[in-house]
Order: sequence, then structure tokens, then C-alpha cells
Amino acid sequence: MASLKDKLIGHLVTSQEKGSCNKITIVGVGAVGMACAISVLMKDLADEVALVDVMEDKLKGEMMDLQHGSLFLHTAKIVSGKDYSVSAGSKLVVITAGARQQEGESRLNLVQRNVNIFKFIIPDIVKHSPNCILLVVSNPVDVLTYVAWKLSGLPMHRVIGSGCNLDSARFRYLMGERLGIHCSSCHGWVIGEHGDSSVPVWSGMNVAGVSLKELHPEMGTDKDKENWKKMHKDVVDSAYEVIKLKGYTSWAIGLSVADLAQTIMKNLCRVHPVSTMVKDFYGIKNEVFLSLPCILDNNGIANIVKMTLKPDETEQIQKSATTLWDIQKELKL
Repeated sequence: MASLKDKLIGHLVTSQEKGSCNKITIVGVGAVGMACAISVLMKDLADEVALVDVMEDKLKGEMMDLQHGSLFLHTAKIVSGKDYSVSAGSKLVVITAGARQQEGESRLNLVQRNVNIFKFIIPDIVKHSPNCILLVVSNPVDVLTYVAWKLSGLPMHRVIGSGCNLDSARFRYLMGERLGIHCSSCHGWVIGEHGDSSVPVWSGMNVAGVSLKELHPEMGTDKDKENWKKMHKDVVDSAYEVIKLKGYTSWAIGLSVADLAQTIMKNLCRVHPVSTMVKDFYGIKNEVFLSLPCILDNNGIANIVKMTLKPDETEQIQKSATTLWDIQKELKL
């Protein structure tokens, strides 16, 4: 007897296989993972979004909650599973899983705990999505991007850390607040480590092509009476401040990740400060991942923009690289 569905729908071709062309998987359904998920969904970047986590009840609950909002989204399929087979065929895999940064804890103190987690998840991701691009968000993001690259066996252009994309966004927001201009019209870059040793490129700050450093040569120095240097300190301290106030950071990083995902999935060739292999750049000799301005497309990192850094900025990024290398060489992979 024909079902209601059969009475309603006439089958033209029965042999068509349903598949996803633009699938995004998010590993980890904590506060950061779900902020990434909702941000990706609201930008209509995928035809399928998969969620993976070891906490099965929370995972199912988050999936159902998003599915029930499907009427208001344009993503055909939202799935979840503890097994990584649910991630099969992903174009982009966003990794947010890991131990959460505690109040007062530096990102670098997290490292070995999260390395052990990565040993479990990275091989499974690559097994099911061998052609994917990995976008690492878990902290300390620069070291863990290096770890993901080593464990995955993927070419380095397909292993990206979210890096200083958020630091630069915070920098531009604070710059806009000071100048009374929307942050999208304020141009400035934070590079190097995502964290305490990040490097503000004072020489590159501009509005409408007008160099702020040329207008105010003391910018970023201790002699600056306007104390612009505090703006970078506020960028570094902001994550700690938000963690102190609400227990974790989530929304800003979710929006930042969706911005990166948009560039990758839509092949936009935009420039983002993300974590990549920086060996042989600015005199760095070790295999370290740090943020530099990278051109992203649908294959990952296409190229790196060679910033013209002042000697003190070059020295700072070299110091940043040394800081991370001292930690990386001690890791048990």
C-alpha cells in the first residue's frame, strides 16, 4: 500500500545518491564550538553541518536545538555523532575541542593536555575527510596547529590556525572606538602568537590609506602621551577579562571563525592574519606556526603577504617564534 509520501511525490529517478558538496564539520560542542556552528549556519556557508563530540547527550541536544531552527536557516542538513564517520566528506573541519582555559591560566599552559586530545581526534578526521582543510581554534592555537599538521600528514597549506584573526579584530574595534570610526574602516594588524607575545604592527595602521604612525610618530612607544600602546595591552588582556567576567570566550571567536570559513568556502582570496608555517620568514629558522597575513582560498592558504616590518617588529616576531619553539620541542607527539 502506498504511503502518504509516495502519494505526494512522484519519483523521476530512483538511483540518485544524496551527497554534500559544501560540508563543514565542527569538532567540539562547547561554548566556542556552538558559537562557531551558529555563526556558520547564519552565513549559509554549507549544505551540511556536522557536529562531533564525546559528550553524547549534549551533542544530541545541541543538534536537535539547531535542527528545530531549520525553517530559519538555509542549510539542508544538520547531523551529529560521537563517531567521526559523521564528518565524512567534509570540505572544512573546524577543531574547537580541548581543555578549556581556566581563569588566570595562560594559553601555553594548556598545551600538553590538548596535544593528548589531538592525538585521538586528528587521525580520525583525516581518515574520513582526506581532502579537507583543517581550521584549528583550540588553544594554544599556534602550537596546536603545528601539532595538527604533524599528526594529520596534510600539506601545510591545508592546516590553518585561527591565530590572530580575532586579535586583529579586537585591535581594529578598539582603534575605531578611539577614532570614532567603524572598525571596518580602521586597518591594523596583530601578528605573531595568538596571545601574550603577539605583535601589533604600528607601522601598518591606517584609515583611508592615511598612516597613523606618520601622523603620530610616537605611536606604540613609551614616549607616546596618548598611550596607544595600551590598546595592544587591552587586546592581549581582553580574553582574560572576558573569561573572568563570564567564564569563557565564545561569540567573538565564533564570528571570527565564520569569517574565515566564508573566505575558504566561497574562494574569496581575502587576506587574514592566521597561523601558518613561518620558517624562513623574517629570519625564523624553526618549524613554528605563527600568524602572518595569508591569502585564503578554497584550497586553504594560497600565499603569504610579505609585510614590511620595522626592525623592532621583526625582533618581536622572532622572539614570539622562539617562545613557541621552546614549548614545541618539549612536546610528546
